[in-house]
Amino acid sequence: MNHTAAANQPVFNPRGLLDANITPEADIQKSMLQGEGQTFAQWLESRVARYATRRYDWDALKFQADYDPKYRRAQMRYMGTGGTGVASDSNTVPAAHFTFSTMVIPAGHIGPSHIHYDVEEVFFVMRGAMLLVCEKDGQRWESVLKERDLVSVPPGVYREERNIGDEDALMCVMLGSPKPITPVYPPDSPLSKIKRV
Repeated sequence: MNHTAAANQPVFNPRGLLDANITPEADIQKSMLQGEGQTFAQWLESRVARYATRRYDWDALKFQADYDPKYRRAQMRYMGTGGTGVASDSNTVPAAHFTFSTMVIPAGHIGPSHIHYDVEEVFFVMRGAMLLVCEKDGQRWESVLKERDLVSVPPGVYREERNIGDEDALMCVMLGSPKPITPVYPPDSPLSKIKRV
């Protein structure tokens, strides 16, 4: 029997998580070794992402902001491309086991409710105050995260981040996979019907 998931619906493995498309560990380990013909300095320099060479990408989630300006926020990638749906970024350190980026969320703006079925997502607030709303199976939990607070949201839990402060908030965001599956929105969210471009 062929079981095909409906649009915006996950397919779970026996552990309850969506199967991630994770490279075998041997290939990951090999990708982190010094390349043939690379000097030691070149190898280590290839593993550095300097702030001076970063830029905020206000277009990574532009399809959300186009729907409603309150969703406007920017990603600055350091390791891998994260979960925003950006296909590639040659100006990052290649991700082996997790991604790392920073996110600017203007005052009053929202990271809309979404879910990662394959990975945990970590938020570390560097500046500002963020209201985190998590939901699963009809249960709801809210918490205000302030400067230097961290939360690890498990896979399979909807999460929404709201900047409740008067200034731009700045968060570090880590996802527990080198190439996370693009997250989905609640079925009743208008964003679940918008095609990413």
